[in-house]
Amino acid sequence: MKSLFTILSLALFSSFVNAQNKGFDQKLADSLGADQYGMKTYYLVILKKGKTEITDKAKKSELMKGHMDNISKLAKDGKLIVAGPMAEKNDKNYSGIFILDAKTKEDAESLVLTDPSVKSGIFDVEIYKWYGSAALPLYLKSHDKVTKVHF
Repeated sequence: MKSLFTILSLALFSSFVNAQNKGFDQKLADSLGADQYGMKTYYLVILKKGKTEITDKAKKSELMKGHMDNISKLAKDGKLIVAGPMAEKNDKNYSGIFILDAKTKEDAESLVLTDPSVKSGIFDVEIYKWYGSAALPLYLKSHDKVTKVHF
């Protein structure tokens, strides 16, 4: 009886494992670079407070405008998938994150260095390889539909 239960359990489990997603779109998956799980590799960038303290308000404002302009450019180019500031202060001095669509860590580093606030030292970065949904870039189209004000 116990072995019959085991066989039935394995058969049921294998039917779930082998089930195909009826809404699967191969063309879309391929266009997004998805693997068989609908995932792909990105680079997670954690922005944290850098060593440079800018006291000149005009200079700091100019660098932060450049930071926001760079975010917009990278998003428009399809390289920046997600960006946003931390919602609260933290003991690690993390300021925000980027998720970049880059082939290598070196490519991610070069994209990060296009940000004037990183180049100036206002922000320092930590970069990690990250595995997430290949569909992430699709949310950007919806984001513009829910944003009343652009920076």
